[in-house]
Amino acid sequence: MRRTLIRTVFPLFLCALPVAAAFVVWRAIPERAWAFYLEHMSPMDTVIVSLGGAMFALQGLLALQALRWRGTSFDERPDPWLNRLGQAAEWFPLLGLLGTVAAILQTFSSITGRVPPDEIIRLYAPAITATGSGLFMALFNIVPLWVVLMGRDLIVVAGGGAPPVAKEATP
Repeated sequence: MRRTLIRTVFPLFLCALPVAAAFVVWRAIPERAWAFYLEHMSPMDTVIVSLGGAMFALQGLLALQALRWRGTSFDERPDPWLNRLGQAAEWFPLLGLLGTVAAILQTFSSITGRVPPDEIIRLYAPAITATGSGLFMALFNIVPLWVVLMGRDLIVVAGGGAPPVAKEATP
């Protein structure tokens, strides 16, 4: 029972945490905000969300492999890929910012003369959605690496090993 718990149940549970967190965030956002986002989604949003979703799925599979206890240690083969994908998550806010700037430039180039406020909001909407897409994908794509690091410690402790000792920061 304990072996199954450590080798199968804990890794599956830990890998489900990022998906559950994404679901909680999704449900916490008001319906009107989602409707606005989907209605005003730009091509940059599509790029950010597609790339981020693919990276999130890949990290989930790699995290499951990295959390597998192999008798004496964890499978560390996915670690370099998890680290690189975790670092790549830092690019999403930059892509969102690029989409924001492009949409603002497009908005300003479209405004001539007197423009009603609702038209300005309509033109400005892709700037807001690009920012949101970049932030969401960055948030979701940093979680799997954290889950692996934390999960390994939890699995070691659950298996009867010594809890990890925090290292002191050196000045």
